[in-house]
Amino acid sequence: MSTTRISSWLILLLTLSGRALCAQGASPAKMALAVNAGDPAPANINDDRFHLKPAERNPRYRINRSDELMISFALSPEFNQTVTVQPDGYIALQTAGTIHVLGLTVAQTVEAIKQAYAKTLHDPIVDVDLVDFQKAYFIVTGQVSKPGQYDLRYDLTLNEAIALAGGFLPSAKTRIYLYHRSSSGWVVAKELKLSDFLHGKNIEEDVDIQPGDMIFVPEKAITRIRKYIPYGIGIGSGIYFPS
Repeated sequence: MSTTRISSWLILLLTLSGRALCAQGASPAKMALAVNAGDPAPANINDDRFHLKPAERNPRYRINRSDELMISFALSPEFNQTVTVQPDGYIALQTAGTIHVLGLTVAQTVEAIKQAYAKTLHDPIVDVDLVDFQKAYFIVTGQVSKPGQYDLRYDLTLNEAIALAGGFLPSAKTRIYLYHRSSSGWVVAKELKLSDFLHGKNIEEDVDIQPGDMIFVPEKAITRIRKYIPYGIGIGSGIYFPS
């Protein structure tokens, strides 16, 4: 093989390695994405808005689109009704118009219904039951055996969630990213090193999964580079060329 050809392969490998390192340097852990386009960007990613407060560790269920609610009036059963949350987040109440309930807890929905009927009923006793609602879930994507959406039926840690998704592929990094939607309307990305946890260190890296979380397992840089290397050129302790 000529010197020119060898130099070309070395330049290609160095270029691809540089791109992979640059990609790793742009860590998603440093990013927070606004869900609403009009929201101002945060000045500091360490802002308290990006951390779950103690009171939010066991959050109440919040009404979602297509949820079915059964509304009961203890003293006025003629107003009993079952409603479905529309795509715009509103429900239509009998003789009381429409109210927006998307994102409210059940208790907050009860108060909103009471206010809607304030001109019709005096201090009504209202009960709201969830007949059909969005099941809690999480998503695992990237370098796992069975990527997809999974039901969150019980308390689950990050490592257990990956195990449910079939575990890591050989091409997977153990430095992964967890995306969590906070109550302030932001999506927060956190970088976690499961390799430390698997070796008995930093057990706090095995965090609890929350409803709606997304786990992304990236690909090793060496695996990305191998895709562009022709047969006969290996990456290991060095670079060798066929005779």
